[in-house]
Amino acid sequence: MKKLKVILCVASVVALVSAASSQPVVVNPESAVSTVLLKTEKSWDGVRYAAYPAGQPEITVLKFIIPAHTTLPWHTHPMPNAAYVVSGTLDVENADGSRRQSLQAGDVLPEMVHAVHHGKTGDQSVELIVFYAGVKGQVTAIAAPAPEYLAKPHADSRP
Repeated sequence: MKKLKVILCVASVVALVSAASSQPVVVNPESAVSTVLLKTEKSWDGVRYAAYPAGQPEITVLKFIIPAHTTLPWHTHPMPNAAYVVSGTLDVENADGSRRQSLQAGDVLPEMVHAVHHGKTGDQSVELIVFYAGVKGQVTAIAAPAPEYLAKPHADSRP
């Protein structure tokens, strides 16, 4: 009889644990009050992100205010990052000119990593908040030379 009570007790505990584990688990308790703005494995040009840089993680968040009619220098980023457009319009372009995207207030851009690109503003200044996921001491951007096609004279240009 004592053995039967022990078996029933163990069975009850197993049943309770099983029932509890079948309940849905809330992974993100903030989901009721938040909206996903971006969740991706690829940058805006469709290239899949590689692994994060090795080392002590360091998150950097920068606020940019880019004046109207500004062309940013060509550059690359050594780590995954994402830009949120607070205001204005920003046009981005990759180095060979094959990919372009126009961003408005409220848009989020998953930036390219180790790929040359730049941006241009229009008639309004642009405010961006950029989140960088790098490692301690890592720079957020690296200047790059202008693409070769921009340095070559056009066929119709005259000296």
